[in-house]
Amino acid sequence: MVKIYGVDGCPFCEYIKPQVEGREDEYRYINVGENIRTFKEFMALRDNRPEFDDDKARGKAGVPAFLLEDGTITFNPYDVGLERLGGRPL
Repeated sequence: MVKIYGVDGCPFCEYIKPQVEGREDEYRYINVGENIRTFKEFMALRDNRPEFDDDKARGKAGVPAFLLEDGTITFNPYDVGLERLGGRPL
């Protein structure tokens, strides 16, 4: 199962959410702004993984972020079988 970290108001995250609805066996969408527990879960990941370094340096949150079962993190929806806003690869 792919964990997807996103937040309300992010246009890229809002584009991803409907793509995974009804597909809970494949994806788990986690709204990091929903409660303090999910926020802390995401921040622990973001603060300790080098994949987020570029986004942090640019002042970006790093969402949507896709955490694969093997621990790999990607920011490209195509890597997990989803479409990106605008339909073009990153």
